[in-house]
Amino acid sequence: MEKQFTVMNHAGIHARPANAIMEKAVSYTCRITIQKDAKIANAKSMVSLLKLGAKMGDTVTVITEGEDEIEAMSAIGEIVQSHVD
Repeated sequence: MEKQFTVMNHAGIHARPANAIMEKAVSYTCRITIQKDAKIANAKSMVSLLKLGAKMGDTVTVITEGEDEIEAMSAIGEIVQSHVD
């Protein structure tokens, strides 16, 4: 599955939102990646997420592949679009 989301956090995907994404992602068995432009991050790696450099207003694509991909897509998308500080 692939779906686009807009980063809503005023500071972008910085340490706290990246940690929230990672913690949620590791609870799923499916593969979860987040893409911004040509950069692709493993959602289960905080360092990988931080390297995306996603800022407020950026559009990212969440890609899920596997058994629980629908639930994972919903949960990760919710965090990306949240205002987690």
